[in-house]
Amino acid sequence: MRSLAALIVLTSISAVASAQEKTEPVIELKTVGDKVSYAVGLNIGRNLQQQGLDVDIKLLTAGIVASLAGTEPALTNEEIQAALVEYQAEQTKASTQIVQKFLEDNAKKKGVKQTKSGMQYLVLREGSGEKPTTKSTVSTHYRGMLVNGNVFDESYKGDAPTEADRPVSFGVTQVIAGWTEALQMMKVGAKYRLFIPPELAYGERGQATIPPNSLLIFDIELVGVK
Repeated sequence: MRSLAALIVLTSISAVASAQEKTEPVIELKTVGDKVSYAVGLNIGRNLQQQGLDVDIKLLTAGIVASLAGTEPALTNEEIQAALVEYQAEQTKASTQIVQKFLEDNAKKKGVKQTKSGMQYLVLREGSGEKPTTKSTVSTHYRGMLVNGNVFDESYKGDAPTEADRPVSFGVTQVIAGWTEALQMMKVGAKYRLFIPPELAYGERGQATIPPNSLLIFDIELVGVK
């Protein structure tokens, strides 16, 4: 709950900054403090875009003004906590419905298979080399995407890896559960597309640019096994 509350406070700051920018289109950054303030605002704005948090700007502004002015807030601490709990429950329910609908539709597509854990995958290319175990260290190329197509991480740029792109190495059990499962199904040279539900990825906590309860899509190529 603390992380969500912090996010709402930061959103308030971003909203105020946004309103100021509309009335003052020319921004002067004269001091280091000015630049830091602007940089923090940019980072908050980018984070809010990734979170997709839908809020009322006027109410956000009223909340932050009340806090800074030290006036009596419109909500008690108990009411704030109750609202945050209810909001998180609503967001979790909505995310769960989106994931379920995606997996139901995706399961009907040609070539898509599903494991007992609920992970779906599509074989883009079969391999012919060694198959890793839980004790193996692997080298991979990959691209990770959200359901909306946004890429949150990748080991290469462009349509495919080039000689300049370095594969990423890690232990088979040092990654999310969906990867651990999939890697043990692959042989060196294989390329799979994984559709990993939240419970096999980052679940309710999310991770950096990955919102909570997100289904993740990975194109992963197994380059080598040690």
